[in-house]
Amino acid sequence: MTQKVVLSTGCSSGIGLALAARITKDEKKRFMVYATMRNLSKGEALVEAAGQTLGGTLEIKQLYVCDDDSIKACVDSLPERRVDILISNAGMGLIGPIECQSIDEMKTVIDTNFFGLRHGHSGDFIQRRLHSVQVCTGRLLRKQALRFNLNISLIEPGPVITEFERKVYEEGMKTDLSKADKVTADMFTNIYLKNYNQIFESLGQTAEDVAEHTLKIITMENPPLPLNFLKLPCWRSRKSFTLEKDKSN
Repeated sequence: MTQKVVLSTGCSSGIGLALAARITKDEKKRFMVYATMRNLSKGEALVEAAGQTLGGTLEIKQLYVCDDDSIKACVDSLPERRVDILISNAGMGLIGPIECQSIDEMKTVIDTNFFGLRHGHSGDFIQRRLHSVQVCTGRLLRKQALRFNLNISLIEPGPVITEFERKVYEEGMKTDLSKADKVTADMFTNIYLKNYNQIFESLGQTAEDVAEHTLKIITMENPPLPLNFLKLPCWRSRKSFTLEKDKSN
């Protein structure tokens, strides 16, 4: 059986790391995973998680989604430039009243989370939602990509407990609210930030949970576009599946 080539972005930590580690350890060895990250010096955690699969069903490569030259160099380094499954996981987070954000900060987020996913390949495209812009993007891309034989799935996991969320929260705590009106500033401080940790503690799932759902998606013959789940899988479509292991194995 020919292995499918998986190219995944943002694999130095969090969901990306869990995705790469889980897919490369697929019991049936159906995938060759190229896990990418902007800074290779941050790959130690992935190396440890990958274990003996590194150099076998997993290779780590440098890729910065906002740099065309970096993207081209990475894809050119793949055998026959082949990518069967692209997982667009890399992203940035930004919270706070919009009037308190600089144009440069917002541009950086959009460049990474929106423009950073525009490079597609024949096969499957798995997109993890990072903010509302990508929801619209995923749905529009799916329609436009049909003529290229490209399937697009959008995974919307809800709260996930990772280092990513901690950093977003800490940056949010530093937000200069001087440009916000009193009501907005009060809502952000005493409602949003105050309940941020509680939401993640009560509803948050692990990166490994998301990885299991993603593995299910990429092994489906006809994966649907949206997947929304909080703790337990829930489809906004007629299809459904369970994460229970096959009892026949």
